[in-house]
Amino acid sequence: MGHTLHRVSNVLNEEKRQQVIALGRLGWPLRRIQQETGVRRETAGAYLKAAGIAVRAPRGWGRHALPAAAEAKPANAAAEVSTDPPASGGQSRPTVSTDSAPTIPRPGRSPTGSACEPHFDFIELSLSKGRNAQAIYQDLVDRHGFEGRYASVKRFVRQLRTQQQQQQRPGSQAACAVIVTPPGEEAQVDYGSGPMVRDPHTNRYRRTRLFVLTLGYSRKAVHLLTFQSSTRTWAELHERAFRRLGGTTRTVVLDNLTEGVLKPDIYDPALNPLYRDLLAHYGAVALPCRVRDPDRKGKVERSVGYAKNTPLKGLRFESLEEAQTYLDHWETKWADTRIHGTTKRQVAAMFAEEKPSLSALPLEPFRLYQFGERRVNLDGCVEVDAAYYSAPLGWIGASVKVQWDGHVVRVLNPRTGQLLREHRRQERGRHRIPDEDKPAHTPRSTAQLLARCGKTGTHMGALAEQTYRRDGPACIRRIMGLLNLARKHGAALADDACSAALEVGLLPGNPYGFVRRWLERRPALTLRQVDPIIRQLSLYRDLIDSKASLTEEQDPNHMEKNQS
Repeated sequence: MGHTLHRVSNVLNEEKRQQVIALGRLGWPLRRIQQETGVRRETAGAYLKAAGIAVRAPRGWGRHALPAAAEAKPANAAAEVSTDPPASGGQSRPTVSTDSAPTIPRPGRSPTGSACEPHFDFIELSLSKGRNAQAIYQDLVDRHGFEGRYASVKRFVRQLRTQQQQQQRPGSQAACAVIVTPPGEEAQVDYGSGPMVRDPHTNRYRRTRLFVLTLGYSRKAVHLLTFQSSTRTWAELHERAFRRLGGTTRTVVLDNLTEGVLKPDIYDPALNPLYRDLLAHYGAVALPCRVRDPDRKGKVERSVGYAKNTPLKGLRFESLEEAQTYLDHWETKWADTRIHGTTKRQVAAMFAEEKPSLSALPLEPFRLYQFGERRVNLDGCVEVDAAYYSAPLGWIGASVKVQWDGHVVRVLNPRTGQLLREHRRQERGRHRIPDEDKPAHTPRSTAQLLARCGKTGTHMGALAEQTYRRDGPACIRRIMGLLNLARKHGAALADDACSAALEVGLLPGNPYGFVRRWLERRPALTLRQVDPIIRQLSLYRDLIDSKASLTEEQDPNHMEKNQS
């Protein structure tokens, strides 16, 4: 042929080479030649160029598709196609006759090598990580300055896949109606699995959780990453998402996860108190879905899958901040600028229409709190983080709801949720008991406790009485501590320690602490009487002396016999 095949990567046999050249003269695109013959487009293009057959430049269309080489020798010069009938009922195949008159064919769609070929290694590696064509195209543009089109990447990826997804049969999936919502009306929230991120505590990669909030009208989504989930984290993620959007919707559709719903019920669900109060602070209402009915929040389900399979699939990050930064960049550059498949409009443009309809944010952020259930003790207080806060009179022994944060502690009625008491946070071991919660008379349970101290020891009873008159209900636990010391060290030693506390006058301080330290550091036992049952040693000495004198009186020679 007079040309040297310098760029041919594979050497074809004569039959295959003639077939490729013949199809090229017919004006077939390189992609169609590859599908028909199994020869790669790069190899076929090199053979065609060596044969002097014009090859259209990349992205060439219409009248711009014919390069200068086509003027020297047309693409189908001296080629004619005739169709022979199949031998056994199969499909007819074109045969080439080189004696026919030349004709100029209509240029094919893509008779050239793909623009993705220089990035073959990167695309193959991305496919091995499970990333899809859209994610690969976005990475090529961001990292490698790719100037081709997404359709080119999609075609290239389709050819490199080793296994094609099985096509679902028609009617295998149930039809789902599209729920149309007005602007600012509804948002949908859900969790998904995030990327692997190195945990700073264990220095190991750990799977994160992906929080997604999607607006029902514009499909604008907020993506946030976290290592672990809890009721407080769930509320914090909502607040961050509202702040990013610059407003809130009137309803929030969610699944029945425990962070938001304590008891699922389509008509009367029991919401998590913290989540309920958060939405009320921002003027929104929660709408939990039916159990096992994810189609009601299909918009956020699709957003979660889009984020998992496009920007995050197969990637690892060294820190949560790095992963969040990468996700924010993808959200701004790609997710917001895409044309949504259902609305056929750009997400950012629709969000610009929806944003004025969002409810305005409150001036102050929501004060996140913790909550729980506590039992009112004998001192009329509930315990929160080793500090004690009073409940109203008459609640001793009952269970109440408690909410607390870094500033206040609230005691609530368990049946109605009404606020019973609100206290400022106290240091560990301290009490908060206002005057209205102090009883006018000694409660019966407290009187029984003081009587037990008096029976244990006289000094212990006196110390307990004086401590209660001075401190009131706040000292109930210290008095109970004195009884515990008596059980541990013995009633006599504990009563002696209380006597020492009364002698040194420790009532302004902490008598329980003094008694405990005194017992822990007490000296070793001596011959001192330690129990009323044991008689004094002097009594035994007098008894021995009396017996000895009586023996001498009865037998005067007793001492002489003993001496001899």
